[in-house]
Order: sequence, then C-alpha cells, then structure tokens
Amino acid sequence: MSERALVNATGVLVAGGKSRRMGRDKRFLKVGGKSVFDRTLSLLMGTFVETVVVLAEPIDSLEVRGCRVVYDVIPNAGSLGGLYTGLLAASQPRIFAVACDMPFLEPEVIRFMAYFDNTADVVVAKLQGQFQPMHAMYSKRCAEFLKAMAERHDLKIQALYRTEALRVAVVGANDLSSLGGGLRSFQNINTPDDLTLADSAISDTP
Repeated sequence: MSERALVNATGVLVAGGKSRRMGRDKRFLKVGGKSVFDRTLSLLMGTFVETVVVLAEPIDSLEVRGCRVVYDVIPNAGSLGGLYTGLLAASQPRIFAVACDMPFLEPEVIRFMAYFDNTADVVVAKLQGQFQPMHAMYSKRCAEFLKAMAERHDLKIQALYRTEALRVAVVGANDLSSLGGGLRSFQNINTPDDLTLADSAISDTP
C-alpha cells in the first residue's frame, strides 16, 4: 500500500452477520491463507485515521488489535443496526462502512468514494441497478434516520437513500471502471462456491 495520508474518516467494519447462505461464520473464512476479516481490518487501518469494528456480541476467538470494538446498540437489526452503531461510535463526521465478506477491497476505490463528494451525507455505488450499502460513505446525519427505520422495523439500508433531508451522491460503474480493481472491490462471498472462486483468484495473484 502506498504511503499516502490517511483519510479523515472512520473505517467501520460491520462484522456481526449471520452467514446463513454460507453455512458458517464468514469472519473466519480464509482467502489466500488469511481470513477475510483480517484482510479487511488491515486495509481499513491502513486507509483511515480511525477504525471501528462492530459486532453483534463478544466473540473470544476473534482477534482485533489496534482499534475499538463496539457492539450493536440495536439488537437484531442486521447491517442497518451495525451501520447505526458504527456512526454513533465514530469520532469522525463521516464513516466508510464495509462488510467482512469482501476479499477484493481496493484502497484506490475506497479513497475515490471517500473524496467523491465531501458534502454528501451518503456516497454509494449503484451497479447493475443495485445499490451497494456495505461499501459506502455515510455522515453522522444519517444516524437519526437509521434509528427511526430500525424502530419501525424497516431494515433495508437502501430505503435511507430516499430520505429527502439527506444529500445522496451515487457512484456508477463508469466512475469506477478506470480505477485499479474497480468493480471487483464490491464483490462479496455468500456461498461456498463464491469462497472457492475468491480463494483461487487471490492465490493466483502474483
């Protein structure tokens, strides 16, 4: 990774998922000999001035060094609850929220999103018609709206982007295609087949 200045935002690793389709805890999946959790945590710590890990509950076998660990303020609210908790915990006015199942995260893509529009409350990619809420920038202004969504059991983060009081900047495939690894940064692991393909791709990388 290049020795560039750290981004003045908080990197938030949302790592409390149920991993239903995978059938086992994604946090311990290994790709290229290293867990996806460790890969993501290292990348965030090397990119942002602060990194926070959000968990649903304590887990002894998960090793976290050099950053704060916080636990869901709103239980059973999925990724939306993790995002809300990360916003509350962050010392910076903006966060980059990411899930722990994305082995191809690219620092160049993350930095692009962080600097894409500093005035926006949300900077989110829309690829093939789908928003990517767990690879996106959020301002602390989003917290009150996420809390209200959780209270009414509306747990789809994408609904936040329709909030008229928030300024949302949407990044498209054309914006990302020229960046190194651009679109691949958003690829995640949902099934054992996804894991096999990801492991092969990373193992084959020089």
